[in-house]
Amino acid sequence: MRLDQFYPIFDHSDWLRRMLPLGVKLVQLRVKDQPEPIVREQIAISRDLCREHGAMLVVNDHWQAAIDAGCDWIHLGQEDLDEADLKAIRKAGLKLGVSTHDDDELERALAMDPDYVALGPVYPTILKKMKWHQQGLPRVTEWKARVGDIPLVGIGGMRVERAEGVLQAGADVVSVVTDITLNADPEARVRQWIEVTR
Repeated sequence: MRLDQFYPIFDHSDWLRRMLPLGVKLVQLRVKDQPEPIVREQIAISRDLCREHGAMLVVNDHWQAAIDAGCDWIHLGQEDLDEADLKAIRKAGLKLGVSTHDDDELERALAMDPDYVALGPVYPTILKKMKWHQQGLPRVTEWKARVGDIPLVGIGGMRVERAEGVLQAGADVVSVVTDITLNADPEARVRQWIEVTR
């Protein structure tokens, strides 16, 4: 399976409404700290927008809501894996992406036969506090050798200028958040991302 190399992450369907028409083909909806009805509404709106634009939607964390909405993909962090019902996720036919940061987490993820593995943070990130320092490009190369044919997603501190190096190091996909959402012109930045990844 080949995933688009550009994988932005947004926290609201309004972002998808703006960015999908520009040509985004793989996107994650990461809704945090919202009541369940709002989460479900955001997933449903995002699902419909992605279908309209021929894009793949990955739902972060909220696996039951993703199943109920008939989504195709779920992304789980290591903490999410403790709570998630993987049998129910697989039975529903959802594809699974998993975050990893160290050797133990990679082994755990690979045992679940994931549809992609994310490694981060490749570079220092401002998005969230982490106990892991930057992994660096050699780690990307090492991880790719270990995951083989499973798509490898590089995440953390990504900017347009770093995309080519991360892909050359072995990542199949580059995931990005703040380089777009904190940019003065997010649409222009997305166009730049598409240009360097396709």
